[in-house]
Amino acid sequence: MQGTVRSFDPRSRSGDVLLDDGSVLGFPAAAFDASGLRLLRLGQRVRLRVDGNGAVTFVTIATLADPLD
Repeated sequence: MQGTVRSFDPRSRSGDVLLDDGSVLGFPAAAFDASGLRLLRLGQRVRLRVDGNGAVTFVTIATLADPLD
């Protein structure tokens, strides 16, 4: 799943993404930390991994490879 960073708080390391279908999906610090990234900027294109409950477990820049792909 892909989207665009709508908000990101570097202190809490959480934020939300505007998905391609127009919905908004938040991500927790754990999903950001799993990626190894240090920062996201507004408008940046990202790829998300979501678990069976719809919770985001991994967020990375869309051009980077997902280690589980």
